[in-house]
Amino acid sequence: MYKLLTPGPITTTQSVKSTMLQDWSTWDCDYNDIVQAIRRELVRLATPAPGYTSVLMQGSGTAAVESVIGTTLGANDKLLILANGAYGERIEEIARYLRIPHSTLNFSELGAIDTTRVNEALSDDSEISHVAMVHCETTTGRLNDLHAVSTIVEKHQRLFIVDAMSSFGGIPIDMGALGIDFLISSANKCIQGVPGFGFICAKTTEMEKLEGRARSLSLDMYQQWRTMEEHGGKWRFTSPTHVVRAFHRALEELGEEGGIGARHRRYLENHRVLVEGMRNLGFKTLLEDRYHSPIITTFLYPEHPAFSFSRFYDLLKKNGFVIYPGKVTDADCFRIGTIGDLNKQDVETLLKRIGDNMYWTAEPDRQRA
Repeated sequence: MYKLLTPGPITTTQSVKSTMLQDWSTWDCDYNDIVQAIRRELVRLATPAPGYTSVLMQGSGTAAVESVIGTTLGANDKLLILANGAYGERIEEIARYLRIPHSTLNFSELGAIDTTRVNEALSDDSEISHVAMVHCETTTGRLNDLHAVSTIVEKHQRLFIVDAMSSFGGIPIDMGALGIDFLISSANKCIQGVPGFGFICAKTTEMEKLEGRARSLSLDMYQQWRTMEEHGGKWRFTSPTHVVRAFHRALEELGEEGGIGARHRRYLENHRVLVEGMRNLGFKTLLEDRYHSPIITTFLYPEHPAFSFSRFYDLLKKNGFVIYPGKVTDADCFRIGTIGDLNKQDVETLLKRIGDNMYWTAEPDRQRA
């Protein structure tokens, strides 16, 4: 057994795992009541403002993003994508696949979103109807400035889509105060459930406008929402029942921990201990501290002739920890996540393992996905 130091899937509690030992019917009223309770709780976590709703979508987080992009934009709409990593670029790829008119401001993997350029783009192109961005870009671990971007989008009165995949539930977000129209996340991130579905919180008035727009049958977000609304939590197609039940328990545990604020503080402490400890061991972070999220951190390979990432990875795994390879194009790096069922003591144990001399033993590196 090992702990996942990744941005999702993450290490879950035993009680979340154990809820998946019971089978559930998708037609059963008790199960559908759980779905409705989840939907209400997600809206409560997203904003105290009235007029919001939520919908659950089978599949990966990317499937949930695609359901939003493919359903919200009509035939005469255009999407502006703000990208500074692989997941912003994935939104662009979705738009390209679906043949949705779009333009992209790409600030590079190491660049911050420049709101001056966003303002200029919206001023110059009246055809842009929607703006999409990633809140926590786990390519590097950067936390993008959601408030700064939302101010510009609201000024130009465009619809705002936020991929909060790796931040919702672990970082406080008030989508009502930020003017977010559609917020997307996934079961296996900061809520600390398991993979199997994503979810969208949205302004109810905007959701009501989307009938007939979807470019996909199974990813029609509007029809999924309408079915859940009219049939008491029923999904259109077979739902991931075990995953849903585990997520419900994960939401209960979030409340028991003290809510998003308390979880955010735990993640921040995990991150602080990790970064300080890694720097004490001679590692350098890819980003400046002011851009770090408490979700995942990218570290550069050490300037050590015997360092091998494959051996580093394998030995950490044998000692109870799984980390992530780097995703940055132009830097040799790796990533360590600090979310999930982890605490300060887990991070300190990791640091002790990394400090052992055996991690510097040379061995031919192997390619990893």
